[in-house]
Amino acid sequence: MSAMPDLPPDVGVLRMDHVAVAVRDLRAGAALFGGALGGRFLFGGDSDDQGIRIAQFALPGGMKIELITPLHDDAPVARFLARRGEGVHHLTLLVEDVEVAVARLTGLDYEVVDVDLASRHWREAFVRPRTAFGTLLQLADTTIRWDEPATSAITLDDVLAGRVVFSDDERAVLRTD
Repeated sequence: MSAMPDLPPDVGVLRMDHVAVAVRDLRAGAALFGGALGGRFLFGGDSDDQGIRIAQFALPGGMKIELITPLHDDAPVARFLARRGEGVHHLTLLVEDVEVAVARLTGLDYEVVDVDLASRHWREAFVRPRTAFGTLLQLADTTIRWDEPATSAITLDDVLAGRVVFSDDERAVLRTD
C-alpha cells in the first residue's frame, strides 16, 4: 500500500460511539436495553428528515445502544427492516475529522456514501457494507457530548410518544407544533 500524501496513516478514529439496532417497536426495545439490561436513557427523539425515531441508552460499563425505528413506510430504516429484519443496523465511530476520514477511505477504495457536512455539530459519512465486511459504518465528528443525558426535561416516555424532535443544531427538544 503506498503512502497517501497530506493524509494521516489512519482515519483518526477516536472511539466507537454506539451500536445502532433497528427495531419495529421502540417500546419493546427500550424494555430490553433500558429495563432488563439496566441501560440508562440518554436522549432520543424524531429525526423528521431521516424518517426515524431514536432512543439511546448507556449500558453498565459504558457501552451505548441506539434504537432506531421508522416513522413511515418509505424511510430507509423501514426498507432495512423489510429486507433484513430487526438487528444491528450500523456501528458509529467518532473520528477527529470526518472529511479527512472520507478522503483517506476513498483513497483506499472503500465506498463512502451519504456524506453530510451541513451541521457543524454532527458531520457524518457512511462506509457501505459491501466494502466493510457486511457492516454499515457511520463515521462522525461532533461538537456535542453524546454520552450524557441531553436534559432531564425530556423523558423516554416523551420520546416514545413522539413529543421530541431533533432541532437544526442536533439537540433533542420538545415539539412545539
